[in-house]
Parts: sequence; C-alpha cells; structure tokens
Amino acid sequence: MGRLRRGGVGLLRGAVVLASLLLVVSGEVIFEERFDDDWGSRWVKSDWKKSEGKAGTFKHTAGSYSGDPDDRGIQTTSDAKHFAISAKFPEFSNKNRTLVVQYSIKIEQDIECGGAYIKLMSGYVNQKKFGGDTPYSFMFGPDICGDQTKKLHLILSYQGQNYPIKKDLKCETDKLTHFYTFILRPDASYSLLVDNREREFGSMYTDWDILPPRKIKESNAKKPKDWDDREYIEDPDEVKPEGYDSIPKEIPDPKDKKPESWDDDDDGVWKPRMIPNPEYKGRWKRKKIKNPNYKGKWKIPWIDNPEFEDDPDLYVLKPLQYVGIEVWQVKAGSVFDNILICDDPEYARSVVDEVRAANKEAEKEAFEEAEKRRKAREDEEARRAREEGEKRRRDRDRHRGRDRYRDRYRGHHRRTSYEVSRLSHSFKELQEVSGPSTISSPN
Repeated sequence: MGRLRRGGVGLLRGAVVLASLLLVVSGEVIFEERFDDDWGSRWVKSDWKKSEGKAGTFKHTAGSYSGDPDDRGIQTTSDAKHFAISAKFPEFSNKNRTLVVQYSIKIEQDIECGGAYIKLMSGYVNQKKFGGDTPYSFMFGPDICGDQTKKLHLILSYQGQNYPIKKDLKCETDKLTHFYTFILRPDASYSLLVDNREREFGSMYTDWDILPPRKIKESNAKKPKDWDDREYIEDPDEVKPEGYDSIPKEIPDPKDKKPESWDDDDDGVWKPRMIPNPEYKGRWKRKKIKNPNYKGKWKIPWIDNPEFEDDPDLYVLKPLQYVGIEVWQVKAGSVFDNILICDDPEYARSVVDEVRAANKEAEKEAFEEAEKRRKAREDEEARRAREEGEKRRRDRDRHRGRDRYRDRYRGHHRRTSYEVSRLSHSFKELQEVSGPSTISSPN
C-alpha cells in the first residue's frame, strides 16, 4: 500500500484517508508519495548536469504560500537550472489492468519557460545519472514557455518510440495547486482529468499516431450519377399567376401633385415621381419543397485500411519501475506533490477530494495575501527606485551647474589675462617710441 501523510491533517483528513483506504481493498497502490519527512530515503537526487554547474536542487517545503504549511512537497529552487530526481518502486505491468498516474503541481513562479511534468521509466535506470537522455515510457504534465506555449504533455512509448498525443492540450496557468490525472484502460481508452474534472477522453487508436487508422477513405470513390443531394427542389406543380410579369416595379406617386408654378412650355411635360410598387414581388420563382429523392450529402465512404494490423496490447507499457522529475526551468519555484500510481481511479479521485477539501480555500486565501505582500513590496521597490533616480538627477544637475560656473570663471580669467598681457605689450611699444618719462605704466 502507499504511504499516507502523517500529522497536522485533523479529524476531517483522517476520516477521508480511512475512507480512501477502504476504496483500494479491491485495487492496488503501486506507488504513493506525499513527501513526508522521510521522503529523502525513497528518492535519489541525480548528478546530471552537476559537473557543468547547471544542476538545480529541490527544497522540502509547502512553498511561499499554502493551505497547510505542514503539507509539503518538493520545490525547484534555482533559476535557469536542470532538475532531476527519481524514486524506485516494485516493477508493475498494466497488462489487463487500468493504469492511473496522478500528481499535483503548484507553479508559484512566473516560470517564463520550463517544464513541470513527471516521467515513468522501465527497465534499469542508473538513478544517479538520470537525466534528459534517460529513456522513459510515459511523460505527463505542464510545459510553459512565454505566452504562446502553455501545453500539457501526454507522451506514451510504444516499441521503444515515444508518441505525443495529437490533441492540443492546455495546462492550468494560475499559481494554485492543481491535480493532473491520467487513466489508461485495457481497451486502450483513456481519460485525462484536471482537479477531478474530465478534460479529455478518447482512444489510443485515434488520438496517437501509433498504429495506422482502422478505416480510411476510399481514394477511388466517386459520387454516383443518380445521387440526388438536393435537399429542396422547386415545386413542379406551381404555376405562375396570370399577369404576374406585367406588374411594374415602380408606379407614379399618387400623392405627388403638379406644382402651380409649373409651366409645361418652359419646364416640359410634368411627370409625378416614381415610387416602389407594393404589388411588385420581383422575379417569379417557384416555391421550394422537400425533395422526395433526397439522399443526403454524399460523403466519401470509409473502408477497412489494408495496412492496419491490430495490436491488442497497444495500451501495455513496458513494465514500470521508476518515477522521475526531470525538468529545466528559467524561473524556479514549482512544488511537486501527491504522486500516485495505482490501478483504481476511485482511489485517485478520493485523494484529490481529500487534499482539495483540506487545502483549496485556505491556499487561495494564502495566495491572495502573498500577492498583496508582493504588490506592496514591488510598490516600495518602485518608490525607492524613483527616489534614487531623482537623487541621481539632482546630483547630476548640481554637478553640471558647478561645472558651468567653473568653465565661465576659467573663460573670464583667460580673457582678463590675455587683455592685460596685450595692454602691457602695447605700453612697452609706446614707451620705446615716446620715451619712459612721458607715459605711466598701466600697472
């Protein structure tokens, strides 16, 4: 059986957990991780990217806001890093069994670009080297990059090749905790749930390009010549009313009177203005009636695809043995929690109900308070930045004023020195011509 979180859950959670345990009597929990205090004994941190200084770390925390601070997961903590960690569980095959994979994720940060998904691996995995190149059998979860990419990955492996779902799945984009659940059944049908609400459903036969389609359109098909696809036809028994074509489109306005000042000799023959004839119904057409020979819109028929070869084990993944988180994030801060692998969709549903009943509203309130603090902090930082900018501007203006005064003083001093020098020179020349006794020195 899986591990259930201990401590700090109260009577409500205890009752729900007990009910959940009763639900799995007929099913099996392969792996369940609620990240209790001993979580580190079950998980192996990979050394992938460590030698390059690009390996991020996980922190055991409920995040910067939560519904229950004791309800902790593991959070990515370093920006622009690769994160890789994995846990092993007893080998499990989903042959003739329903596979349920579920986990919760809270993307607290403005992630900018990065993943928040989990992987399931088969065979032997060197957990200390687990990384982006490690083969996996299943990948599931959000991947966000800018405003354009907000997708939900759903990738299945078949005969050693990975196949993404063809549907364009969208992930949640707010900063609250959300549960993602994938259910794969032995008939190859699947359901995808977000917070216990079915978001998508379908079949591996149609929603993945794994096998050729069962049916294809007949390439040489042509519509039969006698195929009547006219839903309505003109009533052949209807006859045009006698005199219909003689009804004029316009008639003289009976209310229009000849002006008293009108002179036929000068103004010409007076004619009343023309107005639309209310009796005129346009070009006559037979009314439409249902076509008794209508066969519907002709469509190219579907035929059995000669290239299709069924595989009753299409849904069977290679025996699973590891669960891992391997993501790269520009901005870190995602909290992974409540990882579950089992064969009982009802138990998975009960886990979601349990956690959300205990935490949903409290987490929302905590988030709103955190947003208020963040906004206040940003406003304060903006105020300080404005004040610092004003101070730098005043200092710059003051320095500029002092520099302008110094430049003016230096220019004046240079001009004065030059003028005195010129005057002394002229005085000396005058002395040489007139003699020193007749002229006093300017100094």
